[in-house]
Amino acid sequence: MKSIFALALLAGSLSLLPVVETAAQDPTDALRWSWTLPSGTARQQAIGGAMGSLGGDLSATFVNPAGLAFFRTGDLVLSPAFQQLRQQSDFLNRKENATRKQMSFGTSGLVLADVQTNRKGKKQVSVLSLAINRTAHFRNNILYRGQNNRSSYSQKFLEEIQGIRDANAVANNYPHGSSLAFNTYWIDTVAGGTNGNFQFKTRAPIASGLLQENFIRQSGGITELAIGYGGATNEKLYYGATVGIPFLQYERAGQFTEADAGTTLNNFDFARVTDYLESKGVGVNLKLGLLYRPNLYWRLGLAFHTPTWFSMKDTYRTVVTTDTENYKGEQTQSSAQFNNGAPNDFLYMMSTPYRAIASVSYVLRSTKDIRKQKGFLTADLEYVNLRAVQYSPDTEVDNSTDTKNYLKALNQAIDRTYRGVFNVRFGGELKFNTWMVRGGAAFLGNPYENLYGEKGSRMQISSGLGYRDRGFYVDLTYVHLTGKDVHAPYRLANGNFPMARLQQQGAQVVLTFGVKLGS
Repeated sequence: MKSIFALALLAGSLSLLPVVETAAQDPTDALRWSWTLPSGTARQQAIGGAMGSLGGDLSATFVNPAGLAFFRTGDLVLSPAFQQLRQQSDFLNRKENATRKQMSFGTSGLVLADVQTNRKGKKQVSVLSLAINRTAHFRNNILYRGQNNRSSYSQKFLEEIQGIRDANAVANNYPHGSSLAFNTYWIDTVAGGTNGNFQFKTRAPIASGLLQENFIRQSGGITELAIGYGGATNEKLYYGATVGIPFLQYERAGQFTEADAGTTLNNFDFARVTDYLESKGVGVNLKLGLLYRPNLYWRLGLAFHTPTWFSMKDTYRTVVTTDTENYKGEQTQSSAQFNNGAPNDFLYMMSTPYRAIASVSYVLRSTKDIRKQKGFLTADLEYVNLRAVQYSPDTEVDNSTDTKNYLKALNQAIDRTYRGVFNVRFGGELKFNTWMVRGGAAFLGNPYENLYGEKGSRMQISSGLGYRDRGFYVDLTYVHLTGKDVHAPYRLANGNFPMARLQQQGAQVVLTFGVKLGS
């Protein structure tokens, strides 16, 4: 099989099956839940997602709910979207491409507005919104291949059992890692050991080179249902609050393979780890906002988003397959064999980072009659502390010391890996009677502490058109997405592991339909 695998790998024509890391959670998951580009209506997307001080759009429910108080009538809004993303990987000086396409939706829902005049002759505004939004997209494919002469995935297992000298413990106590590798002879005992005092080694021929390949298929997202309120007792200070209930669903599947780069028999042909992880959760969060309008031209906004507190359930399984040629031939073992043939479940709690947003808008030729306004410029500055993701036990299910220690170590790894970042969003609109032209951009800063040269960023540049007349409006937006990130198929304590550099490019088209309810 060696020559067949090598030829397929180098030609880029190997048939791929869906892979995953062997742990239910790792620091990469923490970043996924928190490092997301802005999403919303076509109008919001066209101006880079900058909705912190602008208001008058259903998307304010998810950014600064004080902006809801700019509504004077009810609205019914629907925002379908289409996205395509191409990801190029550079791994050990070899480039590969993977693509994804998906239909989704931006902010959609209902606004109900009530405007009254109090005894002092001032308008008192109360606005209620019921909205749904896809706040995060996880659908993605990652593919990379290359020849590695420095390390092997199997060294991850050796680190897991470091200091263990009992072969029976290695064979039975690590059902999603070292036990599978040991029982299929990816790792093995060193000759000369005695019962209860073994040492362990890898059978992968690192010095002569390993052909490595990783393919990961991901899907799912976070869909948030929200109830927002915005109010004002004058036309200077606006306030609002949103209660959000996000539903998280994530599936990750894939396959990592390493094979002997040579053609001679050496008791190792290939080893493969195939994993599947499904995460589901429901959470709750609170968004608070203030918006101050010192005059008709300027708007200043402040918003604070609490962490989202999730109740989570992971379902996962792992399979290892190896071929050690004349030594033990082909072997396969699944983690389900340690659990009566079923995948494993893990219930836990998770909280995402808080967010703080400061915003400013300037309205061009501002008048009280918005039909005579000529447009606006707006910008948001957002701070997100990405290291604030925290995992904790679901004490009603598992309050064991082992689980607490595992999650504590995971939280410490997140603290070391990530940092707080500033995200910038800005945009503007020019209005020509019933038609509007918009443009904007958003930039997400580098989330990594750069322990091993990790760097990442994301950016979107957008443009759009809008039409409003006689209680009906339609907005169309095109968003160009770019980004860079890193991905490691495995990590070793000494840092001697390969890392793929990822370049992302894509496009998103968002269409929003809106109807005014009442006058």
